[in-house]
Amino acid sequence: MNSWAEVYLPPIDKVFAFPTFCLKNSATGLVESLHVKDTYRMYVCGITPYDATHLGHAATYVTFDLINRYLRASGKNVLFVENITDIDDPLLERATRDGIDWKDLAQSQIELFRGDMSDLHVIPPNHYIGAVESINLVVDAISTLKSKGYVYEVGKDLYFSVRADSEFGSRSHLRQDRMIEIFSQRGGDPAIPGKRDPLDALVWLSHRPGEPYWPSPFGDGRPGWHIECSAIALNYLNVDPEDDFSIDIQGGGSDLLFPHHEMGASESALLSGQQYARMYVYAGMIGLDGEKMSKSLGNLVFLSRLVNDGFDPMAIRLALISDHYSTDRMWSDTKLIAGVELLDRLRIALSKPEVAPTELVIEGIIQALSNDLDTPRALSLLTSWCDETFNGGVGGSAGELARAIDLLLGVAI
Repeated sequence: MNSWAEVYLPPIDKVFAFPTFCLKNSATGLVESLHVKDTYRMYVCGITPYDATHLGHAATYVTFDLINRYLRASGKNVLFVENITDIDDPLLERATRDGIDWKDLAQSQIELFRGDMSDLHVIPPNHYIGAVESINLVVDAISTLKSKGYVYEVGKDLYFSVRADSEFGSRSHLRQDRMIEIFSQRGGDPAIPGKRDPLDALVWLSHRPGEPYWPSPFGDGRPGWHIECSAIALNYLNVDPEDDFSIDIQGGGSDLLFPHHEMGASESALLSGQQYARMYVYAGMIGLDGEKMSKSLGNLVFLSRLVNDGFDPMAIRLALISDHYSTDRMWSDTKLIAGVELLDRLRIALSKPEVAPTELVIEGIIQALSNDLDTPRALSLLTSWCDETFNGGVGGSAGELARAIDLLLGVAI
């Protein structure tokens, strides 16, 4: 599947040093230094294309874009893969509700998502892979797990035994009862008769009347949610068999830690024989009017609508990074207006023939980002620089700072 247009990354002067990158690893609960290497493998879970792109999505993909930018700016290679779940129950349910073909609905939302990511200057993935185009990979993965005794039948459906992985639960650190509760809320089926463990994960759903299906050695049907990402990540991220981990960063919104990433990590570990992700990194949830922004609540703010209303995508990006990426926070008009005002101030300040010193500002932004993406600190430095410039400060390079803002924060001035 095609992704979106490439994003230009301006150069940065070699005088600027990049500290070791630190991120919060949800598997340990600690802010840790990212293992130093030349090439990083990052997998970010994409949307289910039936209602894209709300600001919760936008905040997530901007977060991992910042990680991508920091690593690239520091001279590292990044292999970045993102999936799109273009076959799943919510998509089929929405298509049925609206009386349209599920493929048409998916295609329209995928196109919208591509445009939204371009507007936000998000670096496109090296591989942007749909579940539908990965059916053969999924079938192969299920066959491998089945041959090892980790997959069993419940009726005509196939389930993965999560307890086959001795590390199951070690990424989310949840009690069994809490796992079951969350699993039932997020697409799981803990009460299905015949399962060996209520948390066992569906990997192949046999054909139901009126639903799309694909042939397989297990009969006609379609893949489960978690196994799609396992198969895509292991096949497209050029995994190094000599590494202890298949990938370096597993990312997404914090609602994916369990069950999606926990179960996918177990499947992947048993497929590859390696631990799955070195770090599990999550963006917090975006809320509106005191509640989490979600499709089920119908309280979504869509990026495309804000853009159509005349808001500059760069102002929206500034608003999205004004809080720390890992925090749950509320969206508000006040936050958006603050982004508009900061963008305007930066553009005016950077257009002046003389500007305040910029080298320490750039160094400060790099330092802030290296410390678990401390974007509030980075924006505070820019606000102070604008104040200094408007108060007559001189001795800086507007072009150098503008390039750094573009490269590191993804905000084109």
